[in-house]
Amino acid sequence: MSKVLVLYYSTFGHIAQMADAVAEGAREAGAEVDVRRVPDLPGVQAARPDAPTLDVAELANYDAIVVGTGTRFGRMSGPMAMFLDQAGGLWASGALNGKVGAAFASSATQHGGNETTLFSIITNLLHFGLTVVGLDYGYAAQMGHDEVVGGAPYGATTVAGGRGERQPSEADLGGARYLGRRVAETAGKLFG
Repeated sequence: MSKVLVLYYSTFGHIAQMADAVAEGAREAGAEVDVRRVPDLPGVQAARPDAPTLDVAELANYDAIVVGTGTRFGRMSGPMAMFLDQAGGLWASGALNGKVGAAFASSATQHGGNETTLFSIITNLLHFGLTVVGLDYGYAAQMGHDEVVGGAPYGATTVAGGRGERQPSEADLGGARYLGRRVAETAGKLFG
């Protein structure tokens, strides 16, 4: 059984909902899953302040790491970037080499930077030596056009609205579950 970490930072709760869906999909595929958030920055309190956080050294304990964050000016949020910046020792030792990784994100608008945020996460994962899994087009709901829908071949996404007024749709949550399953299945094949 593979061990999957769903690591997130969520300001309004959208990414927290997506993290739960990623975890659900990974569990459906038989993985052991932990959902953790990164610590808040001083003076900033994110959604689910009582949710357990993770120490950066603990990243090495997992077969797969799925990272999710809201978009900040077309890239990952500061708290997530700060957390990942602390993983230099793990990078230097090769502790994350060969693990499986994936990304999910949210933005205020359809063109608000979801894909560039996914790439900012994926860049870190590749530098750490992870094998990246995306949201392939086997998840057809991401191609819908009858409603605002997230998703990209690079990872699961949702559109939150400028003040967080739009909640993740079932299509968005379905994409997150699909991504979680794909990550767990891939990790199971590599570490099974």
